[in-house]
Amino acid sequence: MALTVQDMMAAANAAVERVDLAQAQDLIEKGALLLDVRDGPEVEKTGLAKGAHHVSRGMLEFRADAATPFHDKAFDKDRPIVLYCASGGRAALAGKLLIDMGYHKVFNLGGLKDWAEQGGAVEHVLDPGM
Repeated sequence: MALTVQDMMAAANAAVERVDLAQAQDLIEKGALLLDVRDGPEVEKTGLAKGAHHVSRGMLEFRADAATPFHDKAFDKDRPIVLYCASGGRAALAGKLLIDMGYHKVFNLGGLKDWAEQGGAVEHVLDPGM
């Protein structure tokens, strides 16, 4: 039987621990990578959580795999990763993917809105007037 989005989301949410802002900040202070997996236009429009690294979900496998020429050195299988997107769905799916790739400490913060509403700082990396 073919998988549905509902099936994939259930598996992702079961595999990837959800954390709140305080837990995320504690992990980040201890060296975790804060990873935004939204698409570029979303980041341009709404900014990033302060200190976040951006890799769109569509490039995640290539950036996370050290065997590809597109590997991003911010990724280390021993380094915890705290993911977020717009609402938490893509972060959960991305987290499950990273776990499947051998990353062991992967957490879902939810959406940028969750970060900001709980008091996390947001920074705009591009000047929208440019």
